[in-house]
Amino acid sequence: MIKPQQALHTVFKAVGAAAVIGLAMANVAHAADAGNGKVLADSHNCAACHGPNLNKPVSPEYPKLAGQHSDYVFWALRQYQMGTGNPHFGRNNAIMQAQVQSLSLSDMKDIAAYIESLEGDLVQKK
Repeated sequence: MIKPQQALHTVFKAVGAAAVIGLAMANVAHAADAGNGKVLADSHNCAACHGPNLNKPVSPEYPKLAGQHSDYVFWALRQYQMGTGNPHFGRNNAIMQAQVQSLSLSDMKDIAAYIESLEGDLVQKK
């Protein structure tokens, strides 16, 4: 015979397991699509400032993007999207803020994957 205390313990374990499974499924990572990232980069005209293949900026104050790590690019795009409302996280550039406002998190991951896939002049110090 199952005692009420044992039954309650079993219910709590089942609810806890369901919650863990639910959280794990909700946090499944979006597999970035570099092909979609290229389409998005083209449609947002990134080359207008960052140059052909995003590797030859039209002005020295614009960064070369080609070959940059995708996690860095994603976070930079996200910071522009957050804007200056949060001084700890936001980046202040009106052009970039306008460019990224319509992008979803998935879109930014796709653009970041595309940028990382490009051949670039970036050098990593060892």
